[in-house]
Order: sequence, then C-alpha cells, then structure tokens
Amino acid sequence: MVTAIFGTILSSLFRKAIMISKQRIKFIHSLQLKKNRDSLHLFVAEGPKVIGELISHFECQYLASTQEWAEKNPAFVLKAKEYDNLTPEELSRASLLRTPQQALAIFKQHTAQLPPITLVAKELCLALDEIQDPGNLGTIIRIANWFGIKHIFCTHTTADVYSPKVIQATMGALAGVNVHYLDLKEFLSHLPAETPVYGTFLEGEIIYDSSLTPYGFILMGNEGKGISPQIEPLVTHKLFIPSFNTSSLTVESLNVGVATAITCAEFRRRRII
Repeated sequence: MVTAIFGTILSSLFRKAIMISKQRIKFIHSLQLKKNRDSLHLFVAEGPKVIGELISHFECQYLASTQEWAEKNPAFVLKAKEYDNLTPEELSRASLLRTPQQALAIFKQHTAQLPPITLVAKELCLALDEIQDPGNLGTIIRIANWFGIKHIFCTHTTADVYSPKVIQATMGALAGVNVHYLDLKEFLSHLPAETPVYGTFLEGEIIYDSSLTPYGFILMGNEGKGISPQIEPLVTHKLFIPSFNTSSLTVESLNVGVATAITCAEFRRRRII
C-alpha cells in the first residue's frame, strides 16, 4: 500500500521533466559564496550518497533530480519542500560540480549550539587550527565520523564547513559530526585543568609509545605552518608520528588529513586492546 501511495505521488510529480529557470540556477550558484550561505543559512549538496546521508538530519529546502533517481528514492523526494524533475542536461546546468551527479539539494544549515565545556571535556574531540583546504576539512569530518568523534572545534580562519567542496568531501559524514567555530585559544584556555590537549609536532613523543587517554582534544594545525604559536602553549602532550622509511628521500611531513586519521586510529585502538 505504501508503495502504491508513493507511486501516485511520484506520478503527479513526474508528468514531464522541466526546464530549470535561469533565476533558480543563479540562486544555486550564488551559494558558492560564503556570505550568501551565511545570510540565508543554506548550503548545497550533490550526489546520491551525500544527499542520502544528509536528508534525514538537515531540512531540505529544495531538491532536483533525474526521474530515474527519484523513482528509486521516493521518500527523499517527499522530504523536500520544493522538487524539480530535471533531465540530466538541465541538472548539469544547475550543478556546481564538473561531473554532475543524479541529484542536487539545498539544505538549511544547523543553528550552531556550543555544548557545555564540562561535557565535551569527557569525550574525545578534535580541534582545528586554521585548516584552510576544503578537501582536508571534509576528509577530517569524515575521519571524525568514522572514529565516533562527535565534535570538532575550529578557529574562525578554518575553511567553511558549508562550502560545496567541503560538503562533497565529507561524503555525508556531516550528519554525525558537529562543527563549531570559535576563539579556539579562549576555548582551550577554559578547559577543566585535567583535560589533556594533544598536538602533533616533529619534536613530540612517538605516538605509539605515548600514554593516551580515551578523552581530551586532538589539535591539528595548519597545512603549512602547523599549530600556531598562540595556541601551542595550550598543548599538554606533544605527539610525533614516526616515519618508517630509512631512506633520505622521506617526505618532510604528512598531509593533515592523513595525520588526523593515524592519530585518531591510535587513540581508538587503545580502547580495544
């Protein structure tokens, strides 16, 4: 019976694929700019995987897709406030991607609510100091989600979590991770005294030999400069990820996303041994 109801609704939606208006395309493309996303509290997500993960956690203001995708995902269509049935060519005109996928959605941003510091201090959290590459931020959010880390605290100079490039890089992981922007130095300064703050440094203690707690903050620094001098004094435990390449051709450092994954994996490994 449920299938029949969906079929009736969808048949009314899919009478004919429409031509998307220039005004609609202009509006979608305007959300590439942070100032527009911030003023409207909206963001764009594309593709079956990303939309499928986000649509149960964010309010969907608009959805456009091919008929084929919508027929396979009728529940998603019903969650959108507005829906357009587009041909692949029309969807391509609206898309922000070089290779458009089967669906595009506009979601409402979550209202940022900073959790009580006494509660997050009892969890394992990430802190990001000026991570500027959208791909790196998206990857880190995905890593946090994989390792069950619910909160990421970012400096205001970190890339915007609602940037289309960040959203695509998360592959929908933003549905399970809360990203907060704040004065990171001020925030870390007011942590309970017993809360450890771990940071990765070339002169730190080898992570595999270090004593790691199941709670605290893992601080990751800027892609080129590392952890800033203003925040470094707040680090209570300096960690080092050693290279096992004995050749002189070893790279100088790891990508911040890779370093984050290695660090989070080692923290979580300690919980199961």
